[in-house]
Amino acid sequence: MGQFVDLQSHDGFSFPAWVARPDAPPQGAVVVLQEIFGVNSHIRAVADRFAARGYLAVAPSTFHRVKPGVELGYTSDDMQAGMGLKAAVEALPAPGVMPDIQAAIDYAAQQSGRKVGIVGFCWGGLLTWRAACTLNGLSAAVPYYGGGMTSDAEVARQPRVPVLAHFGERDHYIPLDGVQAFGRAHPEVEVHVYPADHGFNCDQRGSYDEASAMTARDRTLAFFDKHLA
Repeated sequence: MGQFVDLQSHDGFSFPAWVARPDAPPQGAVVVLQEIFGVNSHIRAVADRFAARGYLAVAPSTFHRVKPGVELGYTSDDMQAGMGLKAAVEALPAPGVMPDIQAAIDYAAQQSGRKVGIVGFCWGGLLTWRAACTLNGLSAAVPYYGGGMTSDAEVARQPRVPVLAHFGERDHYIPLDGVQAFGRAHPEVEVHVYPADHGFNCDQRGSYDEASAMTARDRTLAFFDKHLA
Protein backbone atom coordinates (compact mmCIF):
# COMPACT_ATOMS: atom_id res chain seq x y z
CA MET A 1 0.00 0.00 0.00
CA GLY A 2 2.88 2.38 0.75
CA GLN A 3 6.27 3.35 -0.60
CA PHE A 4 9.26 5.43 0.44
CA VAL A 5 9.56 8.95 -0.93
CA ASP A 6 12.24 11.57 -0.30
CA LEU A 7 11.24 14.71 1.60
CA GLN A 8 13.27 17.86 2.15
CA SER A 9 13.57 19.90 5.32
CA HIS A 10 13.80 23.69 5.24
CA ASP A 11 17.60 23.49 5.66
CA GLY A 12 17.86 21.40 2.50
CA PHE A 13 18.36 18.09 4.29
CA SER A 14 16.79 15.19 2.38
CA PHE A 15 15.34 12.18 4.18
CA PRO A 16 13.00 9.28 3.39
CA ALA A 17 9.44 8.83 4.57
CA TRP A 18 7.06 5.92 4.14
CA VAL A 19 3.90 7.22 2.49
CA ALA A 20 0.70 5.15 2.45
CA ARG A 21 -2.24 6.45 0.43
CA PRO A 22 -5.90 5.47 0.79
CA ASP A 23 -7.78 4.10 -2.21
CA ALA A 24 -10.25 7.00 -2.14
CA PRO A 25 -9.58 10.73 -1.64
CA PRO A 26 -8.18 11.09 1.91
CA GLN A 27 -10.43 12.22 4.75
CA GLY A 28 -7.36 13.60 6.51
CA ALA A 29 -3.66 12.95 6.97
CA VAL A 30 -1.62 11.42 9.78
CA VAL A 31 2.12 11.72 10.40
CA VAL A 32 3.39 8.53 12.10
CA LEU A 33 6.53 8.85 14.22
CA GLN A 34 8.73 5.80 14.73
CA GLU A 35 9.96 4.15 17.90
CA ILE A 36 13.72 3.77 18.44
CA PHE A 37 13.73 0.95 15.88
CA GLY A 38 13.44 2.99 12.69
CA VAL A 39 10.71 3.03 10.07
CA ASN A 40 10.59 -0.75 10.32
CA SER A 41 7.91 -3.22 9.26
CA HIS A 42 5.75 -2.41 12.28
CA ILE A 43 5.73 1.35 11.68
CA ARG A 44 5.06 0.82 7.99
CA ALA A 45 2.16 -1.45 8.93
CA VAL A 46 0.76 1.22 11.27
CA ALA A 47 0.89 3.73 8.42
CA ASP A 48 -0.74 1.26 6.04
CA ARG A 49 -3.56 0.67 8.52
CA PHE A 50 -4.25 4.40 8.74
CA ALA A 51 -4.40 4.50 4.94
CA ALA A 52 -6.87 1.60 4.99
CA ARG A 53 -9.05 3.76 7.28
CA GLY A 54 -9.04 6.63 4.79
CA TYR A 55 -6.04 8.70 5.90
CA LEU A 56 -2.94 9.67 3.98
CA ALA A 57 -0.14 8.45 6.27
CA VAL A 58 3.45 9.74 6.29
CA ALA A 59 6.13 8.08 8.45
CA PRO A 60 9.40 10.07 8.29
CA SER A 61 12.76 8.60 9.20
CA THR A 62 13.74 10.53 12.30
CA PHE A 63 17.10 8.72 12.50
CA HIS A 64 18.28 9.79 9.04
CA ARG A 65 20.32 12.76 10.29
CA VAL A 66 22.55 10.40 12.29
CA LYS A 67 22.27 7.12 10.36
CA PRO A 68 20.37 6.29 7.16
CA GLY A 69 18.49 3.10 6.43
CA VAL A 70 17.80 2.03 10.03
CA GLU A 71 15.44 -0.93 10.37
CA LEU A 72 15.75 -2.73 13.67
CA GLY A 73 13.86 -5.54 15.33
CA TYR A 74 13.15 -5.96 19.04
CA THR A 75 16.04 -8.00 20.43
CA SER A 76 18.17 -6.68 23.29
CA ASP A 77 20.90 -5.81 20.76
CA ASP A 78 18.36 -3.91 18.66
CA MET A 79 17.21 -2.09 21.78
CA GLN A 80 20.76 -1.00 22.59
CA ALA A 81 21.36 0.14 19.02
CA GLY A 82 18.11 2.08 18.96
CA MET A 83 18.81 3.78 22.28
CA GLY A 84 22.21 4.87 20.97
CA LEU A 85 20.67 6.33 17.81
CA LYS A 86 17.98 8.12 19.80
CA ALA A 87 20.67 9.64 22.05
CA ALA A 88 22.58 10.80 18.97
CA VAL A 89 19.50 12.53 17.53
CA GLU A 90 18.62 14.10 20.88
CA ALA A 91 22.20 15.44 21.03
CA LEU A 92 21.91 17.25 17.69
CA PRO A 93 22.03 21.06 17.89
CA ALA A 94 18.56 22.60 18.27
CA PRO A 95 16.09 22.27 16.65
CA GLY A 96 17.39 18.78 15.95
CA VAL A 97 14.99 16.55 14.07
CA MET A 98 11.91 18.76 14.51
CA PRO A 99 12.30 20.47 11.09
CA ASP A 100 12.08 17.04 9.45
CA ILE A 101 8.82 16.37 11.27
CA GLN A 102 7.58 19.79 10.14
CA ALA A 103 8.46 18.86 6.56
CA ALA A 104 6.44 15.64 6.92
CA ILE A 105 3.46 17.63 8.25
CA ASP A 106 3.72 20.08 5.36
CA TYR A 107 3.94 17.25 2.83
CA ALA A 108 0.95 15.48 4.37
CA ALA A 109 -1.11 18.67 4.20
CA GLN A 110 -0.09 19.39 0.60
CA GLN A 111 -0.70 15.85 -0.63
CA SER A 112 -4.03 15.37 1.15
CA GLY A 113 -5.49 18.86 1.04
CA ARG A 114 -6.94 18.07 4.47
CA LYS A 115 -6.19 18.55 8.16
CA VAL A 116 -3.16 16.76 9.62
CA GLY A 117 -2.81 14.78 12.84
CA ILE A 118 0.29 13.17 14.33
CA VAL A 119 0.80 9.93 16.24
CA GLY A 120 3.98 8.45 17.67
CA PHE A 121 5.19 5.57 19.78
CA CYS A 122 7.85 5.45 22.52
CA TRP A 123 10.45 8.06 21.45
CA GLY A 124 8.04 8.96 18.67
CA GLY A 125 5.45 9.65 21.37
CA LEU A 126 7.80 12.18 22.94
CA LEU A 127 8.41 13.77 19.53
CA THR A 128 4.64 13.84 18.97
CA TRP A 129 4.19 15.80 22.20
CA ARG A 130 6.93 18.23 21.18
CA ALA A 131 5.34 18.61 17.75
CA ALA A 132 1.95 19.35 19.34
CA CYS A 133 3.59 22.10 21.37
CA THR A 134 5.98 23.66 18.86
CA LEU A 135 5.18 22.87 15.22
CA ASN A 136 2.70 24.33 12.75
CA GLY A 137 -0.05 22.80 10.66
CA LEU A 138 -1.36 20.19 13.09
CA SER A 139 -4.95 19.70 14.22
CA ALA A 140 -4.54 16.79 16.69
CA ALA A 141 -1.80 14.72 18.34
CA VAL A 142 -1.74 11.23 19.87
CA PRO A 143 1.42 10.16 21.74
CA TYR A 144 1.66 6.52 22.83
CA TYR A 145 3.81 5.90 25.94
CA GLY A 146 6.06 8.85 25.15
CA GLY A 147 9.29 8.25 27.03
CA GLY A 148 10.38 11.51 28.66
CA MET A 149 6.98 13.21 28.33
CA THR A 150 6.61 13.26 32.10
CA SER A 151 9.94 15.05 32.75
CA ASP A 152 9.75 18.58 34.14
CA ALA A 153 10.99 20.13 30.90
CA GLU A 154 8.35 18.37 28.80
CA VAL A 155 5.49 18.90 31.26
CA ALA A 156 6.27 22.62 31.09
CA ARG A 157 5.35 22.69 27.38
CA GLN A 158 1.88 23.79 26.31
CA PRO A 159 0.10 22.00 23.45
CA ARG A 160 -1.30 24.05 20.59
CA VAL A 161 -3.75 21.34 19.48
CA PRO A 162 -5.98 18.71 21.12
CA VAL A 163 -3.92 15.83 22.54
CA LEU A 164 -4.88 12.25 23.40
CA ALA A 165 -2.17 10.40 25.37
CA HIS A 166 -1.91 6.64 25.95
CA PHE A 167 0.18 5.11 28.77
CA GLY A 168 0.64 1.66 30.31
CA GLU A 169 0.28 1.27 34.06
CA ARG A 170 3.03 -1.40 34.11
CA ASP A 171 5.46 0.66 32.01
CA HIS A 172 8.76 0.60 33.92
CA TYR A 173 10.15 3.33 31.65
CA ILE A 174 7.37 5.78 32.56
CA PRO A 175 6.37 5.48 36.24
CA LEU A 176 2.66 5.80 36.91
CA ASP A 177 3.11 8.65 39.38
CA GLY A 178 4.75 10.66 36.59
CA VAL A 179 1.79 9.95 34.30
CA GLN A 180 -0.59 11.09 37.01
CA ALA A 181 1.42 14.28 37.58
CA PHE A 182 1.39 14.94 33.83
CA GLY A 183 -2.39 14.55 33.81
CA ARG A 184 -2.79 16.98 36.69
CA ALA A 185 -0.54 19.52 34.97
CA HIS A 186 -2.44 19.17 31.68
CA PRO A 187 -6.16 18.72 32.36
CA GLU A 188 -6.76 19.71 28.73
CA VAL A 189 -5.04 16.51 27.57
CA GLU A 190 -7.16 13.35 27.37
CA VAL A 191 -5.00 10.79 29.23
CA HIS A 192 -5.75 7.07 29.23
CA VAL A 193 -3.86 4.43 31.22
CA TYR A 194 -4.07 0.76 30.22
CA PRO A 195 -3.32 -2.44 32.15
CA ALA A 196 -0.27 -3.00 29.98
CA ASP A 197 3.49 -2.52 29.65
CA HIS A 198 5.61 -0.25 27.48
CA GLY A 199 5.17 -0.97 23.78
CA PHE A 200 1.73 -2.53 24.23
CA ASN A 201 0.63 -1.41 20.76
CA CYS A 202 3.36 -3.28 18.86
CA ASP A 203 2.33 -6.80 17.83
CA GLN A 204 5.99 -7.67 17.17
CA ARG A 205 7.00 -7.19 20.81
CA GLY A 206 6.56 -9.45 23.78
CA SER A 207 4.85 -6.58 25.60
CA TYR A 208 2.02 -6.49 23.04
CA ASP A 209 -1.38 -6.38 24.71
CA GLU A 210 -4.12 -6.92 22.16
CA ALA A 211 -7.03 -5.70 24.30
CA SER A 212 -5.24 -2.49 25.26
CA ALA A 213 -3.98 -1.95 21.72
CA MET A 214 -7.45 -2.32 20.23
CA THR A 215 -9.04 0.02 22.79
CA ALA A 216 -6.32 2.61 22.21
CA ARG A 217 -6.68 2.22 18.43
CA ASP A 218 -10.44 2.81 18.59
CA ARG A 219 -9.97 5.89 20.76
CA THR A 220 -7.26 7.20 18.44
CA LEU A 221 -9.38 6.74 15.32
CA ALA A 222 -12.38 8.42 16.97
CA PHE A 223 -10.11 11.30 18.07
CA PHE A 224 -8.75 11.79 14.57
CA ASP A 225 -12.20 11.41 13.01
CA LYS A 226 -13.38 14.23 15.30
CA HIS A 227 -10.48 16.66 14.88
CA LEU A 228 -9.41 16.01 11.29
CA ALA A 229 -12.84 16.01 9.68
